Amino acid sequence: MTTSFTFLPDIAIADVAFEAHGKNVDELFEAAAEAVFETMVDTSTVEKKMERKISVTADTLERLLYDFLSEIVFLKDTDSMVFCTAKVHVKENKKTFALEATLTGDSIHPETQALGNDVKAITMHMFEVKKDKGACTARVVIDI
Repeated sequence: MTTSFTFLPDIAIADVAFEAHGKNVDELFEAAAEAVFETMVDTSTVEKKMERKISVTADTLERLLYDFLSEIVFLKDTDSMVFCTAKVHVKENKKTFALEATLTGDSIHPETQALGNDVKAITMHMFEVKKDKGACTARVVIDI
């Protein structure tokens, strides 16, 4: 994967903040998902046993990313799943954005997985998405 993210330790004292980067929107969303995964669990300890497909639509790119990351947290809470990879495709239509993603991971197994923070929610605090030619960036704060 060519995605990248950086945790920002000095941004939010009681939360986790990160900045994700990608050459395009798909890579940006994959990097942001990876940062959320790594907040929850050391992804190298998660086996690729299950897939979950996610479809999300929104009127803005920011809302699309927020809803996508919130869906990852929802799956952790409702299906007791953690993930290690995401493959994302975002389409921009006239007035909406649509996302199709496949997440790969496994049920939560504390005995074999190095679990991290229990993510409660994605927040709108300092949330932003920037899209320039050849580079996309997002800043996200996670409530833990």
